[in-house]
Amino acid sequence: MRLKVTVPATSANLGPGFDSLGMALAHYDVYEVEVVSSGLEIQISGEGANSAAKDETNLIYRSMKLVFDSVGKKLPGIRLTCHNSIPHGRGMGSSGAAVAGGVMLAAGLLDNKFSEKQLLEFATKMEGHPDNVAPALFGGLTIAWVDELGPHHKKLTVHRGISPLVLVAPNEMSTKLARSLQPETVPHTDAVFNVSRSALLVAALTQSPELMMAATEDRLHQNYRASAMPETSKLIAALREKGHAAVVSGAGPSVLVLEDDPQKRLSAIEFVKKGFPTWIALALAVDFKGASLEGQPGSGN
Repeated sequence: MRLKVTVPATSANLGPGFDSLGMALAHYDVYEVEVVSSGLEIQISGEGANSAAKDETNLIYRSMKLVFDSVGKKLPGIRLTCHNSIPHGRGMGSSGAAVAGGVMLAAGLLDNKFSEKQLLEFATKMEGHPDNVAPALFGGLTIAWVDELGPHHKKLTVHRGISPLVLVAPNEMSTKLARSLQPETVPHTDAVFNVSRSALLVAALTQSPELMMAATEDRLHQNYRASAMPETSKLIAALREKGHAAVVSGAGPSVLVLEDDPQKRLSAIEFVKKGFPTWIALALAVDFKGASLEGQPGSGN
């Protein structure tokens, strides 16, 4: 019994949409699970091959176990093989992909009997917030929110004129550290500013890409985190001065550029090659499918 899940990278926040907006990108991790008689074996290639956990603390395994525990069943012995392309600690949703992948693999072993809402609940419980796991699970642009009934999401179709570019930082950044720099309160004017820009960003991403520069302005989180990633802030400022809609990707330190023209994306890549040669440019498409499961469901007992 084998299952394979392909999970996209994601970029959360997208500038002003702090903890609310996320987008799936066509850059993937692939996880395969095989049910064995007993025990746990984990093999990892690519990103995190020498650093990711290969025991029961592994995030994919923990996510699978959470799903099995939720229905009162014991996770069987498994052999887990991970082919990782999503950079770790760079703001491209590597942990969200691991959680979404683990949830999908567990659901497959349990005959796929869960709704989208339940899958999101499992993933959010493990990840802590839904803005990364929602696009990882469902693809596209997602708006995520939480109320007394738990996490929810709305998937939107991104305008075909959007050309995403991820500039992968040469160093890692701790999400925990990034969040620790966030103040408990912000000025009322800044809150209003971000409400307007978040609403505008949804319009820009789905209908009016020409509004992207104004739509990606932010006063809620990026400036507070700038001291922890000075090169990121320097690159974003330089790109925006040249007319490129650059923002911090997730918690950073990578940069997401949301261009409204493929030629502008090429221009941004050339600019970065000359001025920031240690950064890796990934010209990516938007992923519209989300996590994709292959194999015959069942055998989860």
